[in-house]
Amino acid sequence: MSELALDAEKLDAADGLAALRERFVLDPVSEHAPDATGVYLDGNSLGALPAHVPGRVADVIRRQWGELRIRSWEESGWWTAPERIGDRIAPLVGAAPGQIVVGDSTSVNVFKALVAAVRMADPSRDELLVDATTFPTDGYIAESAARLTGRTLRAVTPAEVPGALGERTAAVLLNHVDYRTGRLHDLPALTAGIHARGALAVWDLCHSAGALPVGLDEHGVDLAVGCTYKYLNGGPGSPAYLYVRRELQDRFDSPLPGWNSHAEPFGMSPSYTPAPGALRGRVGTPDILSLLALEAALDVWDGVSVDAVRAKSLALTDFFLRCVSAYTEPGRVECLTPGRHAERGSQIALRCADAGEVMKRLIARGVVGDFRHPDVLRFGFTPLYVGFRDVERAARALGEELA
Repeated sequence: MSELALDAEKLDAADGLAALRERFVLDPVSEHAPDATGVYLDGNSLGALPAHVPGRVADVIRRQWGELRIRSWEESGWWTAPERIGDRIAPLVGAAPGQIVVGDSTSVNVFKALVAAVRMADPSRDELLVDATTFPTDGYIAESAARLTGRTLRAVTPAEVPGALGERTAAVLLNHVDYRTGRLHDLPALTAGIHARGALAVWDLCHSAGALPVGLDEHGVDLAVGCTYKYLNGGPGSPAYLYVRRELQDRFDSPLPGWNSHAEPFGMSPSYTPAPGALRGRVGTPDILSLLALEAALDVWDGVSVDAVRAKSLALTDFFLRCVSAYTEPGRVECLTPGRHAERGSQIALRCADAGEVMKRLIARGVVGDFRHPDVLRFGFTPLYVGFRDVERAARALGEELA
């Protein structure tokens, strides 16, 4: 056994979160053929299935829907699910209860947040800033929101935001973690700078929620959105969430007013009166099956400290980089993810000339990461179920495929 493999065993033995792995459905580890086991490093795209979720979903389908039917809106708590599940997510992103509503997709929630931010800003502020390195959909939505509200859109990198802010800036849409490189942006400093110039801060937390502390309340973030199928393990297409800071909720004017966000949803009034609080973020009938699958998935977080998750994430990514350095020839790959912990999310992005083919070969042998055009290998490290032996095996397989 190599020195790195021995180190991995020691690190796993000392890992206070190691037992959480048993809560997930993962490829089994074979003691007789350890290199044949699967290593799942794509939780930054789709989290693994928590083992208890199928049973819970079966109950929703067979009993709540099959037997109770319409009664489940009250008796099974369907009606209050968006806020109840929002309160489950709240401590994972540093928010007090009553500020997060779950529902719709990330894209729809970005649209709600950005248009609402413009409506809350001074009318003289006619410019929106958007992260130039953002996931493409955020840029598409921002461009549409700018056209619909008569604002000008300017794309800048997060590093350029302080210099780009001015009296015309209404709101700024930024990603907490860059989806390509795994770079972690300075949410506290950028939010403070945006506020100092009188604008509102809107953050996309898709690649940070469930992987590292966010501190929405602590840092005075105005609006935030995020998906739940990555580090929160809610399942493919699980509903996203919208955070509206409590002090702004009375002013939050959703561009998508639906019957579910009406103050009297069953009054069937022809005129719209918004509900109080975070409920204003609701639109139409909730996606009950996926909502309740997400609620069940969030049980894996019971008793888990986000700070402990962050500490393990950094340890995993540090160890992976150490293993990659040992197992690959110098210059064969280039790390795009910052080395400084303060600038690193929970993924490692490596550049190599034939990245697409390399990832196909890794997946064929059970090491699952993903490829981003044109030349980036992405490996996501979900501390709830990824161990140090996984990391060592993945790096060793990478080295062998690159040799």
